Amino acid sequence: HQSQYTLHFNSMAGTIDQAKMKFSRIVNSRSYYRFNQSQNPDGESSRVEVKLAVDGEEEMDGQEQEHVQRDTYTRSSCSGPWNKWRFLVWVGGVLVIFCVGSLIGYSVHRKSESASCSPGDGVIKHDPEDPPNQEFPPNYPPPLDWSELVGLLNDKLSSKAIADKLSEYSQVVRKAGSSADNKLADDIHDIFTQLNMDPWVDEHYVKLQFPNSSNPNKVLFGTVEIGSPKGFLAYSETGRREGRVVYANYGELSDLQNKEYGLNLNGSVVLMRAGKISMAQKVMNAAKMGAVAALIYPDPADYKTMSWDAELYGHVHLGSGDPYTPGFPSFNHTQFPPAKSSGLPGILAQTITANMAQSIFEKMGGEGAPDRFKGDLSSYKLGSESDKVTVAVNNNLADTKIHNVFGVIKGYVDPDRYVVIGAQRDSLTSGYAKSTVGTALLLELARVFTELKKGSFRPKRSVVFASWTAGDFGNIGVTEWLEGYWSSLDRKAFTYISLDGVVTGADSFRASASPLLHTLLQKTLGKVKSLSLTPMQMDDGAYPFLSLSGIPSVSFSFISSSVSDKQFLGTNMDEKKHLDRITDQKVVELSVLAAQVAGQMALRLVHDHILKLDVSKYSDVIARHVSAITQRVDTLKNDTVDKIESLSTKWLNAAKSSYGRAAASLNIDIRNTDQNDLEMCRIINNRIMKVEHNFLSPYVSLRDVPFRHIFFGNGWQTTTDLEKYLGDVQEKTSFDIDQVLNKFALLTWTIQGCANDLAGDIWSLDNEI
Repeated sequence: HQSQYTLHFNSMAGTIDQAKMKFSRIVNSRSYYRFNQSQNPDGESSRVEVKLAVDGEEEMDGQEQEHVQRDTYTRSSCSGPWNKWRFLVWVGGVLVIFCVGSLIGYSVHRKSESASCSPGDGVIKHDPEDPPNQEFPPNYPPPLDWSELVGLLNDKLSSKAIADKLSEYSQVVRKAGSSADNKLADDIHDIFTQLNMDPWVDEHYVKLQFPNSSNPNKVLFGTVEIGSPKGFLAYSETGRREGRVVYANYGELSDLQNKEYGLNLNGSVVLMRAGKISMAQKVMNAAKMGAVAALIYPDPADYKTMSWDAELYGHVHLGSGDPYTPGFPSFNHTQFPPAKSSGLPGILAQTITANMAQSIFEKMGGEGAPDRFKGDLSSYKLGSESDKVTVAVNNNLADTKIHNVFGVIKGYVDPDRYVVIGAQRDSLTSGYAKSTVGTALLLELARVFTELKKGSFRPKRSVVFASWTAGDFGNIGVTEWLEGYWSSLDRKAFTYISLDGVVTGADSFRASASPLLHTLLQKTLGKVKSLSLTPMQMDDGAYPFLSLSGIPSVSFSFISSSVSDKQFLGTNMDEKKHLDRITDQKVVELSVLAAQVAGQMALRLVHDHILKLDVSKYSDVIARHVSAITQRVDTLKNDTVDKIESLSTKWLNAAKSSYGRAAASLNIDIRNTDQNDLEMCRIINNRIMKVEHNFLSPYVSLRDVPFRHIFFGNGWQTTTDLEKYLGDVQEKTSFDIDQVLNKFALLTWTIQGCANDLAGDIWSLDNEI
């Protein structure tokens, strides 16, 4: 605290009594301390905040104030006679007392300064009588430099603590909303309470679909029962459907639409192998082609480490969150008319084992499948008209109460800005790799961050630790929280770090992240050569943060050299023995490394004055998409497509350039900013934090198009949708010019709007466009 001392002097009065009173006040002049007792942010003890009187403020106790007022209003209006010598003596006395008072005030000031801090070492010194947990002023630099902080993080991470948690949480299946799931939520809440993290619980009432134990799902070929699989796909339509069985490889649109093989899917049951795209995408593609049911199996060619009896679990909602409350949160008091997400395919869907798929292929007729459709089963047929398969799905839709659990470590400079570290805790199987490892690391990182803060670490911003549930049903816990607290999270949560599935192998490292986090991720990993950056998929736990809320997000995993090894997630092979086998018994060791990656990224984001989010990385993303669109337009113009002459890429390229200039200008401002100027740092951080959010298209409805991000979202507003539409025009040789012009205009102004906001003040905008 800056010490400010005030000496109070008034003009000379007309009486000796009045002069004596003023002399007394000068001699006894001092700085008055104001003690405010408040709760320490760590929650451990109270702290005493010392504030000194500000300039011009005269602080006295009630008695002294009353005494002065009484003297003022009862003083005599007459004064005794004064002579020359008496006046000189009086003035001399005033000067002597003034000098003495000044010396006393200066010595007290110096003593207070030396007790409060020692310049140069960056460590605050406390008076022995001061409370040990007194809060650090926000303008002090962190006592620890970056290398010391990373060393402490790594030293405090305990492989034994992680191993104990892995053992404890791998014992039971934790279906969302079950007693086991709720008990684990209570345990996590208790741990956050013990760590003084001010935990809270977020409740939602959602619809989850489970198999009917008394009436299991079945698959029949003709009248022969193929089996009653235990695995299932949540949010399938229920009932019984029969149709011609057709094999369609991975179920990608290119597989289904290939005219060379003449696949007629209308009224059919489509048999597809798992992989390449999500199960929800496969089923939706089949529904668009007129199928009445879909069967999905794991081919041994793709699932080399799994048994042929392995069951698959998943969902068919092409979206995230509760599909029966699209675009709004599933709070108990919410009253909306019944609704369904447009991402529900509306057909029956069921998983089967590789052995069941083999039985179907053996009974099928028709032509042999092309080579690219073949895996490691003994035979592959496309099917004939007489091959009839019946699918019966009897799942029950249940209203279920779910809980997300949170704890927070509050920052000292900008506590209202926070990074979120989260992990899914539920699983339809044992979920060892998908949820158990992440939950163990979440609790270990919470413990370590708490201990760091008890020491010398002073985070500038807050860290929120989140335990999600209903992840296996399409990131329901995450999405409902984002939908429910949209206004509270907007421009405040600046990064999400996912711990889901961080260990699925041991050979290399793979990550999916917002471009804003690419530089931080690469610097965190150092010289790791096997880093693979891949696009973030819709079933990724970080995807709703990025594409629905516009919050920079990252998920990562240690994987095996074979990409297919990660596909055992969501199967009954996701268990401890399997993960130990494919990692050569290195699960704990790799978990510690994963905790170091997540921990260092989070520390960097709350440690530095300027957020480590690299806005220049989006320049490359924008340039790549604009280039692809420009090439397609040029191709159409060369082909002289009707009305194409009115389509120009000039303004889209101008918006691209505007963003590039704004990003470069921001980087110059960062280099020229005194990072001890906290207000300027906050202004710059505000500009950085808006970038991802501004790539959410403002021209579409959140309820109709929840994933509004123009680069990583899903819908007509995306750059990929425009690229695809222009590519399809080459085959059609005609197109809706008004629709294309509309897409161009809205995409252009989304990018330009982001550039304008990034540029800063209104007078700094680049309005050349």
